Amino acid sequence: MALSGKLTKKLVENLGAGRHGDGGGLYLVVDPSGARRWIVRVVVKGQKNKKGAPLRTDFGLGGADIVTINQARDRALEYRRMAKQGLNPRFNAQRDIPTFEEFAQQVHIERMPTWKNAKHGQQWINTLRDYAFPKIGRMPVDSIDQPEVMMCLSPIWTEKHETARRLAQRIKTVLDVARSKGFRSGENPVTAIKDAQALPKVKTKPKHHKAMHWRDVPAFYTDLKTRNAMSANALRFTCLTGSRTSEVLGMRWEEIDFDARLWTCPIERMKTGEVHRVPLTDEMLSIIEPLKALKSDYVFEGQKRHKPLSNMSMLMLLRRMDVEGVTVHGFRSTFRDWASEVASAPREIAEMSLSHRVGSDVERAYARSDLIEKRRALMKRWSMYVAGESGQIVRLA
Repeated sequence: MALSGKLTKKLVENLGAGRHGDGGGLYLVVDPSGARRWIVRVVVKGQKNKKGAPLRTDFGLGGADIVTINQARDRALEYRRMAKQGLNPRFNAQRDIPTFEEFAQQVHIERMPTWKNAKHGQQWINTLRDYAFPKIGRMPVDSIDQPEVMMCLSPIWTEKHETARRLAQRIKTVLDVARSKGFRSGENPVTAIKDAQALPKVKTKPKHHKAMHWRDVPAFYTDLKTRNAMSANALRFTCLTGSRTSEVLGMRWEEIDFDARLWTCPIERMKTGEVHRVPLTDEMLSIIEPLKALKSDYVFEGQKRHKPLSNMSMLMLLRRMDVEGVTVHGFRSTFRDWASEVASAPREIAEMSLSHRVGSDVERAYARSDLIEKRRALMKRWSMYVAGESGQIVRLA
């Protein structure tokens, strides 16, 4: 006969953040992230705290997506019985070994607050779902060794090398966490496979976005200025700032300081996971200032009110203009080539203008400045070149 308590399956699935009691020391803990786990609070006979009072101790029973409410009640009862006998459940409780899939799902939930965004978190678990779960998902997490990992990696190692590389990293993470929680022992098989070079070396070609030559940009930009579409405004701004498509299209008015002539792109939209400041030139401001009259949440509003332009809008504009062999992202490469070949800009200034990381972790820890004023001079000169203006040469260093 199953034990009963205050909680129901529906409540377990829908209760908000907090600690929710079931009775008998059993609690469902719901984190702000939505992760749900069971704990049991017991008093181990004979154990006292510093004040001499009975010592109450919490023990984890597993995630609510893995451990059902009845299983949690059974385990809580087992822990209470041991505690009454003076046995510490941490050392005496019988532990069920979860399957690889069960444990991977739990790791995914626990790491939700650390994901850069929801999309990255979903991609993490999707890779395991597609390539690991069908082969090793039902195996106990302590029984997975090199042959089982090879079974997941070998079929896609050469044809989908980047996916396989990420899959290996994610399997390694799951097994490392399992070891830290006492479900495994010994060396991680992913590390052993890498050290033994059990998989063949794969030569990968870097992905290059097709870019317009910097000499062709002024004529292109002149044509672009004749077009009144919002996508043309966004493409002009993208070209001038050297920013990524997602950074520009997601731009909101509160990110812009017109007095300081700065656009601050927040962490959430930055590939580097760091805030990026972009100095605004006269030409950039001439694009966005008239758009304030639309009173939209986004600077570059799409067809739907208070929604940004589609991420395909600028690429489709290039096609309508019959511009062949060029991508929107490629304008970043165009700017970088110009910065080196024409402006002779120092590497760190050009790279920071593109929000690229410069130097090692140690170097970045000491280099606190983002060189904003030097980057402002470079962006001013780039804007003048793109817009076809002839002006004085701006000193960059």
